[in-house]
Parts: sequence; structure tokens; C-alpha cells
Amino acid sequence: MAVNWLGLLSIGVFYILILATGIWASRKSKREEKKCTGKRSEVLMVGGRDLNIWVSICTMTATWVGGGYILGNAEMIYNPTKGLAWAIGPLSFIMHLSIGALFFVKPIRSKNYVTLMDPFQEKYGNAVAAVLFIPSLIGDILWIACVLGALGGTISVIMDISSSIAVCISAAVAVLYTLMGGLYSVAYTDVIQLGLMFVGLWLCVPFILANPSSANITVAAVTKLYQEPWIGIIEPEEAGRWVDDLLLLAVGGICYQAFYQRVLSTATDAQAKITCYAGAVFGSILAIPSLVIGAVAASTNWNETSFGSPSPYEQDKAGMILPIALQHLCPFYVSLFGMGALAASVMSSVDSALLSAASLLGRNIFKNLIYKRASEKMILAAVKGSVLLCGIIGAGLAITAQSIHLFWIISADVYYSMMAPQVISIFYLSRRVNHYGACAGFVLALLLRALVGEPLLRLPDILPLPWDKMVDGHRYRLFPFCTAIMLISMATILGVSCFASWLSEKGLLKRISDAETDTHMTNMAPGPTDVEEKENERTTSLILST
Repeated sequence: MAVNWLGLLSIGVFYILILATGIWASRKSKREEKKCTGKRSEVLMVGGRDLNIWVSICTMTATWVGGGYILGNAEMIYNPTKGLAWAIGPLSFIMHLSIGALFFVKPIRSKNYVTLMDPFQEKYGNAVAAVLFIPSLIGDILWIACVLGALGGTISVIMDISSSIAVCISAAVAVLYTLMGGLYSVAYTDVIQLGLMFVGLWLCVPFILANPSSANITVAAVTKLYQEPWIGIIEPEEAGRWVDDLLLLAVGGICYQAFYQRVLSTATDAQAKITCYAGAVFGSILAIPSLVIGAVAASTNWNETSFGSPSPYEQDKAGMILPIALQHLCPFYVSLFGMGALAASVMSSVDSALLSAASLLGRNIFKNLIYKRASEKMILAAVKGSVLLCGIIGAGLAITAQSIHLFWIISADVYYSMMAPQVISIFYLSRRVNHYGACAGFVLALLLRALVGEPLLRLPDILPLPWDKMVDGHRYRLFPFCTAIMLISMATILGVSCFASWLSEKGLLKRISDAETDTHMTNMAPGPTDVEEKENERTTSLILST
């Protein structure tokens, strides 16, 4: 198969369009910095807290409708062992954004926080918060690697070029426009990317449905034609695993810094909630084309297509079924729009994850832990340096990894098992918890997750669980262990915190600081504003001149 030069040209035009939008948005960011009388770093991270409601809706939707979401929906419905019943992405998407709007918008906005780690540093101090920050950073970097790897695999299938080249170019473009304009560049490019996703995916649907090699999808939904019916079924013994997967995505989603970055960038609480609810609706609509494409692929006689026999599933290519369907079941020129939509979905997630991880590194680690008297210029430099560093690490992992699914599993497990109990505790049980409980819950969650094991990481499954099933010599977990670990971690945080408070009152333990009993106190070192910086520079120059 020769290199698809026309396809490469179309992807190149798309990247140029996105880069141009990022450059335009960076100029807007600079204008906002000049008008800002507070901290310029906040303009980079949360856009001056004045994002237009339509832009905020687009960036919220585009952030979560990533490559994993679109490819994963198609893969689940096409996979004969899963089917539509296991395509939980759209439902978890609605649950995640609805839970966020109902329970987490008001707490995070009430004290003008900038990142999710701010309340942790306020409550527990910088050192403990830095330890709790590690899972969040790992999760973001693995998220970057996951979506970049998905794009690399997709383009290599369609364009017949090295996936490493696709990953490097995509990462470079995303890093470049994120460096230039921060949240403004990310948000405004998300508008373009969301529009391309919507048009590109829906444009392919009628052509996919009209493909002569495919049977009627309504018939194939309940009848075995070329494979098992794509409607799927949840066996009673698998119900616990299904619930676990659903909650992992729905509740774990409230722990992503990218979510709070968009919530904090809006002007009011009401706008933030509308952004979440609207994003849930639009995200569900964008799931329909990938579900339809997966259903058509499951209803297709692949021996009659240019793909040939054996089928993609038999060649272990179920994860790439969407780009394969675009290539072999659509006219060439239509498939280019579909490829543009896939590239847009990946870029919209990569830039969000880059800015998310960089904000935590620049503000909560560099400024609040390493160098507390850092100026705004130094914080900006740290954030931008972190964007570059995270982009390089994510791209490197995407190139060298053998399994993209591995990144998704680790990232989701990290947020749900380890971070969800911490986030819920800090916002709703703040007066009942302290750093002793937070550390104990974190360590126990990490230990339990390691004992359960993970085949993709070659971690042995040491800990036996109820309902375990042996399949081909491997233990298949049917027990909802992620949810169990999350609940055990939550109980540990509360239990150890109460015990530590009792010991402290009896004088048997070092006194718990006031910051952990008074949620209105802050441990974060105040940074100088732009006005203070200029005044300090003027004073320094006067001293030197005398």
C-alpha cells in the first residue's frame, strides 16, 4: 500500500487551521494579560474567568469527546464479546458532567481556586498535597499518551505512514499553540475541533449505512449474521464488572484537573453548570456516529470489501475498527472528513491534558512548594516549560507503548481508586478529615490496587476476590474491585482522621494544625501581583541607583 498523499495533505491543512486559530487566540490572551490587574498566570490557566458561554460549552465537550471516546464506542459495539450493552461511554459522560455540575461546581468556585490541588494545599499543607498530586500528574500524562497513541495508530492505518511521525507532529502542534495562548488557545481551537468532529462524523454515517457489503443493522442487532448480534448482553455474573466500569468513568471523571479548569474559567456558577449540562447533551450526540459505524462494521461481510478476510476482529484490530470502516466502507473523499474528525477529537483532548498537568506543576509544585516567592514571570515560565515536558513524555510513551488500552486502564484506575475518595473528602468532609487520614487512604488504595494485579502491567493477581473466574489460565475479575477500593479508601480516610484527632486531643500525637480544622485558613504562600512586581522592580532600581 502506497502512502496516501492526498490524505496527508488534508490532515496538514487541518493542522494549519488549528495552529492559526491558536495563534489568534494567543493574541487575545496577551490583550487580557494587559488588562489584568491580578496575576497573569491565572489568565494562562483559567482564561481570566470570563470565557464566553458558547466557547466554554464547546471546550468542555471537546475535551471529553476525545479519541478514546470515539474509537472506544465503535470498538465496544463491534466487539462480538461486548456489544452495545457494554458501550458505557455516553452514559458515563452524562453522569460525570451531571455529578460535576450538581456537587462540585459551587465548592471549587466558592474561594476562587485556580487548580484542583489548591484546596488540598490549603487543607493539608504543601508537602502532603504534593504526594497526593502524583496520581493526578501520572493520570494526565497517561491520558496524553493514550490519545496520541490512538491518533498514531489511526493515521498509520489510513495513511500508511509511521505512527511515530503522526504522534510527533500532532504533539508538536498541540504543544505549540498551548504554549502561545494557554486556556484561550485551547478553548478557541476546541471550537474549531468540535465543529469538525460534528460535521466529519455525521457526514460519514449515510455513506457507511449505504455500503453494499453490509446487512441491515436492525436485523444484525438481534440476529447472528457474520458475527454475534451487536446489541450485546450483560450476563448476571458480569453485572458487577459493568457497574464498576461505569462508575470508574463517571465518578473518576470528577478528579480531572481539565474539568475544573473549564468550570473555573466561566464568569458565574450558573454559567459553569450550564456548560456541564450542555456538554453532556452534545457529547452524547457526538457518540451516535461512532456507535452507528461500529454497528455497521458488525453487520458487514468483510470478505466482500477491500479489507478482505479474515475480519478486523480476527486480526486483533477491533480497536481500530472506526478508521478501518472509514477506509473500506466509505468513498475516499468522504473518509478524509472522518479522518479530520478523528484528528480533531485527539487534539482537543491532548491540549487540555497538557495545560491541566502543566498548571498543577507550575502553580502547585513550583510556586507553592519549590519556590514560594516566585514572580508571575517565573510561574508563567514554569507552566510553559511543563507543557513542553509533559508533551515530550506523553509522545514518548505513545511511541514506545505496545498497548494504548494499558494507558486508559492505568489512568482511569488512578483517578477513581486513589483520587475520587480524596476529592470527595476535601469538598464534603473537610472538617472531619486531616492529613493522617488522607495519607493512610492513599497508601492503602495504592497497596490494594497493586495486590489485585493488572495483566497489562504484568502485576500478579495476589489478592483473591469473590466471583473470580479462570479463563485460559488467567484470573478474570467479576467483582467490582475498583469501587470496593474507592469505598475502602474513603472509610480509611475518615477512620484514621477521627482516630488521629482523638490521639491529638489526648496529647499522644502531634497537634493537628489549625489549617486542618479551620477550612477558612490557607497555607499557600501569596504571590505578588503584576502591580506589586512592578513596584518591587521600581524599588530595586532606585536602591541600585543610590
